[in-house]
Parts: sequence; structure tokens; C-alpha cells
Amino acid sequence: MAKVTRDDVARLAGTSTAVVSYVINNGPRPVAPATRERVLAAIKELGYRPDRVAQAMASRRTELIGLIVPDARQPFFGEMAHAVEQAAAERGKMVLVGNSDYIAEREVHYLRAFLGMRVSGLILVSHALNDNAAAEIEAWDARVVLLHERPEAIDDVAVVTDDLGGAQLAVEHLLSHGHEYVACLGGIAETPLVGDPVSDHVEGWRRAMDDAGISTQGRLFEAPYNRYDAYNVALDLLSGPDRPPAIFCSTDDQAIGVLRAARELRIEVPGELAVAGFDDVKEAALTDPPLTTVATDRTGMARAAVDLVLDDGLRVAGSHRERVKLFPSKLITRRSCGCA
Repeated sequence: MAKVTRDDVARLAGTSTAVVSYVINNGPRPVAPATRERVLAAIKELGYRPDRVAQAMASRRTELIGLIVPDARQPFFGEMAHAVEQAAAERGKMVLVGNSDYIAEREVHYLRAFLGMRVSGLILVSHALNDNAAAEIEAWDARVVLLHERPEAIDDVAVVTDDLGGAQLAVEHLLSHGHEYVACLGGIAETPLVGDPVSDHVEGWRRAMDDAGISTQGRLFEAPYNRYDAYNVALDLLSGPDRPPAIFCSTDDQAIGVLRAARELRIEVPGELAVAGFDDVKEAALTDPPLTTVATDRTGMARAAVDLVLDDGLRVAGSHRERVKLFPSKLITRRSCGCA
């Protein structure tokens, strides 16, 4: 059987091959609904399958978007990756996901691999983008959108949330319950000081404490971002003589670890310990007690990142576009802080 071509589809639909291309690729020009239906009907009747490899070779771009995250096993990044995939599907694209595991060399590896595959664009959730990674992006002249984090090493378009303001709201809310002070689980010692959300969460905690005239000395504790290691940190903290009355955690995953440690030590939450997190992962509403946290609009952020990375004007010199798209954060009160 002879291979069905785009010309065959155009002939049956009574239109041009260019219009067939616009329908298949969802652009770049609009197609009238009736014409689109005729083209889709012809594609179905003939069993036409576009040759994606040939298209990529001709355009020097694939229908793929690269997405690099620190660790998709963590709920926040897993939910973010899913939101990006859904937003990309709406634009007729597929997503390749790479996990850097917070390792700079692995991040560079995925950058080279994805850019070498001629992805349509790259969405980067970088823990600490280094100069090597920035140089790789510059060498490929790639379309890159930074999502969730905005490292100093690269000055490119970024989609972020109001991490500092959201953290400050959460800590102010904990203090409003009458606690003498609020301890903070920050990141690890290597956490960057600029452009990293956890650093902004710590700064938001510090500002809320300062505004209340409360000392932060000795009340910031290092903890990895995942629940398992945070659980071990919390066991030590909560079994010590200076157990804090309230803890603000830089991530919900850390807060879930704290809640587990409190339960094992038979510390009542919120009666003896108030806890708040940041991210509002879906699991936060199902913890015992349900977790007070700061919500981020991951769906909106993912859609914005995909739209930006596929926008032909993204890297045009002198573009009037905002370099940073800031999404507001929202405090979600649940029982872990003492609210009904």
C-alpha cells in the first residue's frame, strides 16, 4: 500500500497542503472551523500519520519540550511536571523530563541532551544553575524559561511565585495564635542565597519575626527538602529541651516529616506544637492533622512557562515582555496551626 502523504489529505479535504500543516501543528496560522473539520476527517479516512522525524529535520525543531526538575519523586515537583505536561499537550507538544537530583553536573547533562535533540524549548527548574549550565544554554542559543527558581547565573525569562511574601504570611499567622516564637526548617547549607525559593521562605520567616520584635537567633535549622530526612531532623529538635512551640517549614514535604516525628513522640499538633508548610501539595489536605500551608498556582505557572517557551518573540532583543512573571501566593489555613 502506497504511503499516504500530506498532498493526499489536502486533495481529499479540498484545501492546500499549507492548511493541512496548520491543522496538524495547531498553527502558526488560524484555520476556519469548517475547514479544520474537513482536514481532520480526511486524515482519519486516509489514516494519515505525520512523519515527525522529517518535520523535525526540516524545521530543526521537534515537537518536544524539555523539562528539568530537581527530583520528580517529591510531590511538589511531580505535580509541577504533570501541570507542564498538560499545558504542553494543549499546545500539541510532548514533554521530556530529566531529574537533576540537585547535582549540577547532571543538570548540565540533561541540558546538553535535550538541546542536542532540538527541543522546541526548555523549561528549567534549577536548584543552583552554575556557570557551566549557563554557558551551555548560551552556546545553543536556546529558548529557556526558568520555572519556580531564578538563579543568578542566567538572566532569562522566569515564572515564579511570591515565595517571600507567602512565607511571611504563614509565619505572621502562626504568631497570631499567640506563640512566643516560630522556629524555621530552612534548606541545607549549600542553598543559594539569591533566586532560590527556600532562601526566600527563610527570609520571609525572618521578616515576620523581626516585625514582631522576636529574635531569630538559634531558631533556624537546616533540613533537606524531603520528608524522610526532615523527619530525622524533627526527631532531634522535638526531643530536645528547647522544643519550639511552632515550626514553619520551607516545604510541605518537610512539614509532613515534622508531623510524623511529632506523632511518634506523642506531641499533640496543634495543642503542643503548631506546624505550617509551603507549596500546598495535594497530600497536605490529607495529613493528620491537615496541614496549614501556602498555596502556589502550579497550573497557571506551568501554562505561563509553556506559552513563553513556545513564543517566537521570547528571545527577541529589546522585547517589551516582562522578564519575570510573578504569581501571587495564598495562605491556606487548616488544623495544624490551630485553626478550626
